[in-house]
Amino acid sequence: MTAPRFTSFVMFAAMRTGSNFLEANLNALEGVSCLGEMFNPHFIGKKDRSEAFGIDLEARAQNPKKLLRKLRAETPGLAGFRYFHDHEPKILEDLLSDPGCAKVILTRNPLESYVSLKIAQATGQWKLTNLKNLKTAKARFEGDEFLRHVERAQDFQLRLMQALQSSGQTAFYIDYEDISDLAVLNGLAAWLGVPARLEAVDQTLKKQNPGRLEDKVENPEAIPAALARLDRFNLGRSPNFEPRRAPMIPSFLAAADAPLLYLPLRGGPVGQVSTWLGALGRGGLHSDFVQKTLRQWKSDHPGHRSFTVIRHPLLRAHQAFLSQLVSGKQSEIRQLISRSYGASLPPPGRDFADKGQHQAAFLAFLRFARHAAAGQTGGRIDGHWASQSAVIQGFATFQPPDLILREEQLPEGLGWLCAGLGISAPALNPDPEPAAALNAIWSPELEQAAEEAWPRDYMGFGYGRWRRG
Repeated sequence: MTAPRFTSFVMFAAMRTGSNFLEANLNALEGVSCLGEMFNPHFIGKKDRSEAFGIDLEARAQNPKKLLRKLRAETPGLAGFRYFHDHEPKILEDLLSDPGCAKVILTRNPLESYVSLKIAQATGQWKLTNLKNLKTAKARFEGDEFLRHVERAQDFQLRLMQALQSSGQTAFYIDYEDISDLAVLNGLAAWLGVPARLEAVDQTLKKQNPGRLEDKVENPEAIPAALARLDRFNLGRSPNFEPRRAPMIPSFLAAADAPLLYLPLRGGPVGQVSTWLGALGRGGLHSDFVQKTLRQWKSDHPGHRSFTVIRHPLLRAHQAFLSQLVSGKQSEIRQLISRSYGASLPPPGRDFADKGQHQAAFLAFLRFARHAAAGQTGGRIDGHWASQSAVIQGFATFQPPDLILREEQLPEGLGWLCAGLGISAPALNPDPEPAAALNAIWSPELEQAAEEAWPRDYMGFGYGRWRRG
C-alpha cells in the first residue's frame, strides 16, 4: 500500500479571504477535517472556544507543538487548520519545515479583502448562513490603513514563498474566486491525496457583500489616490542577490572587565573600536568564540550589551581595497581585477604612481564588488566588501546587535552605551587616515560606482554622498 503524500495540512490565509468558505468545502470531503483557527491568539479552533484535545490557551502558549501533535494524532483522516499571519508564531517554523504537512495558500484581491473587513467590523457579522440575517453597511476607505493591510499580506506571502523555495516544497495556491469552482476544489482534493471528490460546492455560507466595489464604500473617490501610491510591480525595491551570511561568531570581541560585546564589520573601524574596548579594563579582550562559549559569556555577564559600527560604504570600500588588495593579502582577487577589470595595481605594499592610477584601480574594484554582491562572479563574497546589511543580517541568525552605531558619531554612541551600563567610557583615539586617503582621490564617478555596488546600504542606512562635487 502506497504511503499517503501528506499526513496533515495547513491553510495559510487571512481575514476576509474566504477561509471559512474553503474550510466548509474541505470538511465536505470524506476523510478530511479542517479544524478552524487552532492557533488564533484569542481562541482555539472557533470563537469563544478555549480548549481542544485537552489543551487550553495557557497550555498551548507554553507548548504549541503539543497541540499540533495531538490534533494530528487524534483526528481521523487528514487533519488540518487555518493559520493567519498573527497566529501563534512559535509553531510557524514547524509547519513550514515539515514536507508531510501540505500547504494550501488562499489569496484574495487585497482591496476586496480590505473593504470586506471594514464592513464586517462595522456590522459585527463575520459569517452568513441565512440571507434574512444579512446586515449591511458601507465601509469608509482609509488610504494609510489600506496600504498597511497590503504590506502585511505581502510580507506574509513572501515569508511563505521563501520558506517553501529554500526547503524545496510546493504549495497549492487558490484564489477567493476559485473556491466556487468545483473542478478546482476537486483538484485540491487530488493534490492532497484523498480519494473523495465533491459533487457540488458547499452552499452553507452565503456571500455577504456582492456587487461593485465602489457601491460598498462611502468614499470611493479616496481609492484611486491610495492605489497610485502602491508599487504594484515592486519597482522601488533594490534587487538583492547577495547570499545569506553566517553570523561570524569567531570574529566577535568581548571586553574582559565589562559586559560589552563588539560585532565587527570588516572594512570598518575595527582596530580603533577594538583598542577602545580593550581599554575598558585590565583584562584585555575575549575572542575566538563559538556558539557554546559565547552563550557561556552571555550567561556570565547578565545585562550585557552588544553593538556594531557601520561606516560610509565608499569609505569602507576604499579601506578594504587598500588593506586587502593593494597590500597583496588577497592575491587571487588582485589577479582577477587586474585581468578582468583592467586594474593597474602597484607591487604589493607599494604606493600608486599617481592619483589617476589609484582612482582607476579603485573604480575597477568597485565594479568588481558590484558584480560580486549581485552573485555574478561565482565566488565567495568576502566580508570586507559584502554589504553591511547582509553582514548584520548574518549576525541576526544568532543574535542581532542591541545597537548599531555610526562611525561619524562613534564617541557619542560609545559614551551613551557605557552610560547605560554605569561604566566609564575610555577615550576613543581618533583615526583620520581612512578619510584623508579617500579625500585625496575622491571623484563623482567613484561615488556613483559605490552607490551601484551597495544600494541596500545607502538606502537602508540613509547614507548620502561622501562628498558633494
